[in-house]
Amino acid sequence: MRPTDPSPATLALLSAVALEEAVRAFGVAPMLKWPNDLLVDGAKLSGILLERAGDAIAVGIGVNLAAAPEGLDRAATSLAALGVTVDPEIFAEVLAESFGRWLERWRGEGMWPVHERWLAKAHPEGTALTARLADGSSFDGLFGGLDSSGALILRLADGTTRAIHAGDVFLL
Repeated sequence: MRPTDPSPATLALLSAVALEEAVRAFGVAPMLKWPNDLLVDGAKLSGILLERAGDAIAVGIGVNLAAAPEGLDRAATSLAALGVTVDPEIFAEVLAESFGRWLERWRGEGMWPVHERWLAKAHPEGTALTARLADGSSFDGLFGGLDSSGALILRLADGTTRAIHAGDVFLL
């Protein structure tokens, strides 16, 4: 990380945008689910994990290219199941190019272009969601967009909003 980089937390959204662009290059149009999952017809195609160690952040990206795991608590799919056969090395090259472009924009222009692309490729505002937080609490509401830090804005039934910075989000 450079001292002038945007918040490290926004790398999850940057990674999702880059991955969405890479998958789209192979003819599949996934939907982004906060903060960094890709879904196709409601089934999970990929996920992203970030790990911080000092000033470094490792981005781990998993994409179901040839097969999807079975026995999960949610539907999963793969590019192969969607009729796309791609060599892992080719996919990695396309992803690396996309990630590099988005990283350059993030560093040069800030979070705004990432924020806008993420919203354009995500579930629409008003989508019903459940957010489960690390402390075991959960909140049902409607997707109200993202704040400037990339947190999910959840509109609750009582009219209030809650910023979700970390947790598991499920589309209802």
